[in-house]
Amino acid sequence: MSRLVETIAPTRLGAGYRRLLASSWATNLGDGIAIAAGPLLVASLTDNPFLISLAALLRWAPPLVFGLYAGALSDRLDRRMIMVVANLARTVIVGVLVITLLTDTLSITGALLALSLLSTAEVFADNTAATVLPMLVDRDDLALANSRLQAGFITLNQLVGPAIGAALFAAGTAWPFLSQAVLVALGVIFVSRIALPAHGRATGSTGNLWQDIAEGFRWTLHHAAVRTLVLTILIFNITFGAAWAVLVLYASKRLGMGPVGFGLLTTVSAVGGLLGTALYGWITQRVSLGNIMRIGLVIETLTHLALAMTTSPWLASAIFFVFGAHAFIWGTTSITVRQRAVPSELQGRVGSVNMIATYGGLVAGSAIGGTLAEHHGVTAPFWFAFVGSAAFVVLLWRELTRIAHADEQPEVVAA
Repeated sequence: MSRLVETIAPTRLGAGYRRLLASSWATNLGDGIAIAAGPLLVASLTDNPFLISLAALLRWAPPLVFGLYAGALSDRLDRRMIMVVANLARTVIVGVLVITLLTDTLSITGALLALSLLSTAEVFADNTAATVLPMLVDRDDLALANSRLQAGFITLNQLVGPAIGAALFAAGTAWPFLSQAVLVALGVIFVSRIALPAHGRATGSTGNLWQDIAEGFRWTLHHAAVRTLVLTILIFNITFGAAWAVLVLYASKRLGMGPVGFGLLTTVSAVGGLLGTALYGWITQRVSLGNIMRIGLVIETLTHLALAMTTSPWLASAIFFVFGAHAFIWGTTSITVRQRAVPSELQGRVGSVNMIATYGGLVAGSAIGGTLAEHHGVTAPFWFAFVGSAAFVVLLWRELTRIAHADEQPEVVAA
């Protein structure tokens, strides 16, 4: 067992990192269970399409509404305490949800409110967690540390969790949420035992949260590498969101796959992510972070082209497998680059700018993809994604080299 722990989280990463990793894996398993159980719960309470779609909106909206605020708070307050409070709030919310299920008093309004509150609390927990890692791990170990966190996300949140959630829901509607509450509470225990250094905010500093948020935007805009990174994430989430918004229609109408086949595509992608996990250390020892990101953007661009052209479920499955590996490698690298480049006292705010780019791109892309599919067919969003991604890669190909030297460009912007 000790050898396994040493392989997953080497001693040099420290006890604090091991506790953060354990907390992340526990909460990711709980959230993975809820990924399946949440929609099933809403569907069991109503068959109104608007209310069912509203549940999805309430999951995506909080990062856009509260992301900047959460980032500013994580740069002002005790980051460990923010994570503890946010996850305790999640535990309480799920606990109340379990009680209403056991007493058969839950309404669709109550379910939607609970899902919205859970997503809001998760924004504060996740944004702050990303700022804690650089405080615990040396910059040269950030890639390894992030890869372990992302491996847990893929395995527990995307692969294992949803399957367990669906099975528990079939056994009893309260079981998946009770399991989630226990796992999130376990995550709180691990986080509460982490000791963090001060994160750089000057004692007695003044200014309101809006000024803090503005400082985060200014720093991002003035740092060439991070600015390029955020812009890349925004554009590629627009193109990705456009294509993936109609994925279920693409799988059924273009590939002739039913619901099981659609689920298989997402599973294959997650398995590809596991391959990325296994190869990540080997790749980062041989390829610079900047080139990893360049290659990844080319792979994503060609993914959209290949999916637009194929009608073969088998070829599409292979494409999704490769894309899953790319998504893990690129995502882990982008997080590492940002954490290396951004000063500790700005990690929360710059991370929140990145969050706005991520979710804003997904929302905009989803709207574009739905419109294109409605008027021009189910492959139109994939052609849009290919052309848009290709144009962006060509225009910013030289700029992308800046990312390789992000941590060599410390630019300070006065408040």
